[in-house]
Amino acid sequence: MTTFPGSPRLIKGALVGIDPLNPLAGIIVFQYNPETMTRRLEARTAGGEGDPGEATRLSGPPRETITVSIEIDAADQLEQGDTAAATLGIHPALAALEVMLYPKSAMVVANTALSLLGTIEILPMEGPFVLFVWGPQRVLPVRLTGFSITEEAYDPLLNPIRAQVELSMNVLSYQDLSVLHPGHSLSLAHQVAKEVLATTNTGNNAQNIIAGLQL
Repeated sequence: MTTFPGSPRLIKGALVGIDPLNPLAGIIVFQYNPETMTRRLEARTAGGEGDPGEATRLSGPPRETITVSIEIDAADQLEQGDTAAATLGIHPALAALEVMLYPKSAMVVANTALSLLGTIEILPMEGPFVLFVWGPQRVLPVRLTGFSITEEAYDPLLNPIRAQVELSMNVLSYQDLSVLHPGHSLSLAHQVAKEVLATTNTGNNAQNIIAGLQL
C-alpha cells in the first residue's frame, strides 16, 4: 500500500453481524481488501418456460450470490508487539467469522430445556443478521452460505497466524425478509439507489449516441 501523504484513504470492506446483546462481537473489518469479487445474478421469472405473455414477467428481484477471498494475517500485530496476537494468533478473527454460522448458545440451551419439558413444537433457531459492507453504494443484508479456511502459517504454540478465507454468501432481498425486518427496507433502498445509477448511465449513453449521429 502506498505511503504517499496525498493518496486517498482506502475504505475497507467488512462483515457486520447485528446482535443487540453483543454489538462488538460480529464486526469483521477486512484487513486487506480482496482484489476481486465474483457476483452472480439469476432472474426470478414468473410462470413456466414458453407460457404466453410471461416471458418478461418477474416474480421478484434477482437471486444474487457473492464469492470473495479475504486474507487474515497477524504479521502487523506481531511486529507491533500486540499481546492478543502473540498469545492467540488470528483465532479471535476466525472465531468472529465462524460464529456468524452458529445459532446463539443461549438459544440452544433454552430450546434444549423446552424439549426436556415436553414442548412438541420448537421453532428453528434464528441465525445472526449479517451485513456485507463494500463502500457506501453496497451495504447488503446477506446470508453466509459457507466458507473455506486455509490456514497457512502457525506460531510455536500452533496458533494460526495467517489464513485465506473463501466466503460465499447469498444477498437477501426484500422478498426474502418480512416487512418489519430491518433488512427489508435496506434491500429496497439498495435497489432504488441502483435504479438511480442505471439512469445516470442511460443518460451518458444517450449523449454518446447523439454525438455519434452528428459526426
